[in-house]
Amino acid sequence: MNKPDHFLWGVSTAGHQTDGGDAAADTTFLEHVEPTVFKEPAGDACRSWERWEDDLNCVAEMGLNAYRFSVEWCRIEQEEGVIDQAALDHYDRLMDGCLARGIQPVLTLCHFTCPHWFAKRGSWLAPDAVDLFAAHVRRVMELARGRAAAVVTLNEPNLNQLLANGAMPPEAFAFQQVVLHAAAAKAGVAHYRAGNVQDIDEFDAMDEAMARAHRRAVEVVREVAPGTPVGLSLSVVDDDWATSAGRAICERKRELCYGKWVDAIQGDDFIGVQNYERMVFGDEGLIAPDPTQPINGMGTQVEPGSLAGAVLYIHELTGLPVVVTEHGISTEDDHLRCDFIRASLPALAGLVRRGLSVLGYFHWTLMDNFEWISAFDSRLGLYEVDRRDGTYDRIAKPSARVYADVVRTLNGRM
Repeated sequence: MNKPDHFLWGVSTAGHQTDGGDAAADTTFLEHVEPTVFKEPAGDACRSWERWEDDLNCVAEMGLNAYRFSVEWCRIEQEEGVIDQAALDHYDRLMDGCLARGIQPVLTLCHFTCPHWFAKRGSWLAPDAVDLFAAHVRRVMELARGRAAAVVTLNEPNLNQLLANGAMPPEAFAFQQVVLHAAAAKAGVAHYRAGNVQDIDEFDAMDEAMARAHRRAVEVVREVAPGTPVGLSLSVVDDDWATSAGRAICERKRELCYGKWVDAIQGDDFIGVQNYERMVFGDEGLIAPDPTQPINGMGTQVEPGSLAGAVLYIHELTGLPVVVTEHGISTEDDHLRCDFIRASLPALAGLVRRGLSVLGYFHWTLMDNFEWISAFDSRLGLYEVDRRDGTYDRIAKPSARVYADVVRTLNGRM
């Protein structure tokens, strides 16, 4: 593996959440099913497909040296077996645009969304799913021609297990089953499956299938682009407990959500950590947040220390170097975001100074975007996007400058 020769400071984005016009995606199909779990469709999102140079200019203005984005399978292969050269050319220009600005591209090969045709075939549970995904990975890595600083195969394949163990009530998963049945009927298939809207009865099978797809993807990346660091990202809550019974609950959750991935990622070059919160367990389960303290848009306590806690736990669990592939806060109050950034990152830098192998940090996210079931109601961006008059202009928030300042300061101490 060729480790980056310096710490990667960047921002993360995802195609479906920013690009707009993502017509061939499974998520787009689910957004238009009745009933649906999504507040509204992504539609034009942030129009990043057309305005990608503006996005890169924002990254450069903050003085960052890396940009994580997804190379969307559903853009490149909208119909099975039909490759869109124009889409490949788009990603080719995007990678060159990064490098021209001194920004290293970090690629995500699947950020939840997959082609609609893949979902109709059964998604990750299709008999040939691993081979189909491997073909996508090969195309992307041949296109990249060694330009990627790192590659993330799958984004948060453990998310559904995590949501089922503390973040979402059972009725939410029952509703997802209703939505998937409606999608299957509309698509004319027995089962319609997607990565980020899953049938709770298939969680374990989907985990195992995605683990197989990850292992094959790692093989393809190493064959086509030897030396390029490759791993996957996990959604990681900084779990804690207040009682001995709470500790037992917490440890069961950790095994379900993280432990089962340890075997799948052995031999990888890094593990991606995506952290947004801390959760504390007591005798009866999750302890409610203190209403007198700041609460984020996810309904959990604002806890800057959660980042260092999550990184340390996953590093000790896996023994792998860590890349913080996502970290941020959902809030309308950008002053709270500024304080959160100032308080979170020094502790991460402290882990690096202590010798912990952390290769980079990517803030989620560059701009306010389409946040899945919350649509455009959840604000995590360092930039606003002006949708009111259709310009889609990017407007820097104070947190963009704070992040840039913190990065510049910490660079001199790491």
